[in-house]
Amino acid sequence: MNPVLTAMFATLGTWFVTALGAATVVFFKNPNPTTLNRMLGFASGVMIAASFWSLLEPAICEAEAVSALPAWFVATVGFLCGALFMWVSDKVVTAARRQTDDADARTRSNRIAMLVLSVTLHNIPEGLAVGVAFGALQNGFSRESMMGAVSIAVGIGLQNFPEGAAVSLPLRREGRSRLRSFLAGQASGMVEPIAGVVGALSVVCIRPILPYALSFAAGAMILVAVHELIPECQRNQSAKPYAATTGIVLGFAVMMLLDVMLG
Repeated sequence: MNPVLTAMFATLGTWFVTALGAATVVFFKNPNPTTLNRMLGFASGVMIAASFWSLLEPAICEAEAVSALPAWFVATVGFLCGALFMWVSDKVVTAARRQTDDADARTRSNRIAMLVLSVTLHNIPEGLAVGVAFGALQNGFSRESMMGAVSIAVGIGLQNFPEGAAVSLPLRREGRSRLRSFLAGQASGMVEPIAGVVGALSVVCIRPILPYALSFAAGAMILVAVHELIPECQRNQSAKPYAATTGIVLGFAVMMLLDVMLG
């Protein structure tokens, strides 16, 4: 199986889940917050576990095989660069949002475009993470590596569902039509297949960057999970305070079980 094509199909799948989330605007204005909290918690647990067993551990092993530098150095540099990339992306998005909010002359269309842009920018490293995971299959296919790549795609897909809803539902509440709200919501995930193919091609064509790429994806995923998903899933849960926590634990346990069992 061609890893680049597989990465493309996997990220098309994550885009499709974003579209499903955006499609919630067709059926109701406000999804059940407890369900969303559980989904976000489960996705964050999967991503944290996958960051080690499916990305960092293979990165260390690959660095020991192909890199002249110490494996711990390669993994640490890649991990920190991934987290730094996400941090810079978040700062750029935050600055753009503030500029839009403070400028009264901005039109509503510009504000909507900024909302879609912010989520789109957030999806770039997620697509790269999926692409890197599938591109790594070029250098040695195994059930463990395949399951790890699939698990990363599933985890990112799960957290894309509420992201699609997070774009389409506010637009609907502002008076936009259901169709326009859906189109804007699903558009935020269109960048993931492109980023996925780029990530897979980079790893396939230049094997020495594989350990850096794997650890880079791990750093990006950890920052997304800890900085965004976990705080978000802990909101508005006074009635069921452990709903999101249960999702985190179950997501981590499922990912750990699959990786260790298939290893």
